[in-house]
Amino acid sequence: MISSNVTIRIDKDLKDEAEKLFNDLGLTFSGAINIFIRQAIREQGIPFQISKKSEKISFVDDSTLMQTAKEEINKHFDAYHELAK
Repeated sequence: MISSNVTIRIDKDLKDEAEKLFNDLGLTFSGAINIFIRQAIREQGIPFQISKKSEKISFVDDSTLMQTAKEEINKHFDAYHELAK
């Protein structure tokens, strides 16, 4: 596989926060972006729902968010390994 460099602009705080999350999940920033792109190609669209936010915003605590993220990753563990080949 021939790799290609991609340059994007992103808010530094957002990048730092994302890197911490991805590292906690055992991923690199680049690895997480690759997963996103592969999933988008597989689904032929953005791999999550995009919609206008409602006026009511609710927040979850960090531990709930991490648990939910880990559960979602575990659901797609086989697909991840297949994509990582």
